[in-house]
Amino acid sequence: MILYEYPFNESTRTMLRLEHLFERLDVLVARDAPVDHHFALATLFEIMDVSSRVDLKNDLLGDLERQRATLISYRGNPAISENALEQAITLVESASQALRGTVGKAGHALTANEWLMSIRSRINIPGGTCEFDLPAYYAWQQESPAKRRSDLEGWISVLRPLSDGLDVSLGLLRDAGSAQNVMARNGQFQHNLSAGRSYQLLRLRIDPSLKLVPEISGHRLMVSIRLMRADAEGRLRAVPEDAPLEITLCA
Repeated sequence: MILYEYPFNESTRTMLRLEHLFERLDVLVARDAPVDHHFALATLFEIMDVSSRVDLKNDLLGDLERQRATLISYRGNPAISENALEQAITLVESASQALRGTVGKAGHALTANEWLMSIRSRINIPGGTCEFDLPAYYAWQQESPAKRRSDLEGWISVLRPLSDGLDVSLGLLRDAGSAQNVMARNGQFQHNLSAGRSYQLLRLRIDPSLKLVPEISGHRLMVSIRLMRADAEGRLRAVPEDAPLEITLCA
């Protein structure tokens, strides 16, 4: 099954983008080629750009505190494992504490590294990091993979509290939803959302053998899904056919 996720608000959208970038970063750092570590640095700078929002850290801390309060309210519930619940509460509290311990915006400490910032200033210029433009960077790329990886992991460590907080917050958000099987009729599916709940995320699974691509739109009162399929030239066209979907609404 192919999983698609659709955020219902800007805060969740930003968190999903950052999660995507951190996942890409971990894949690139684990490789050995200089070009992979070049794109690892490019991804690191993307993370710094996305996380430069002043309120991102507070948004994430607010989400973690809300989830902590929800978890605490489950204490004493006989249907819930006390050990699993306490582990989840401890995980949230540890992530919050680490995030509070960071100073300023995520990655702010890296801006004091002139060498890194010289690369950041040219990395979006086509061909702007050639050896004649940044000879020191070119020399670094000739270092052993282990040396480059060690440097990268040191720089990334500054952002780990943010990454860990995202993992905890998004993990709990996803776990809060219950999957349901539905049928899209004539390539369309609409669902009215409960006015009493504030949904943050839609998760949609679809059978890859159907070769369908969902076009998702939604707001606090309704979610709409239109099924598309690529034609011979790759353009998406609406398809008027029935298809089974699995959707999960996470609040």
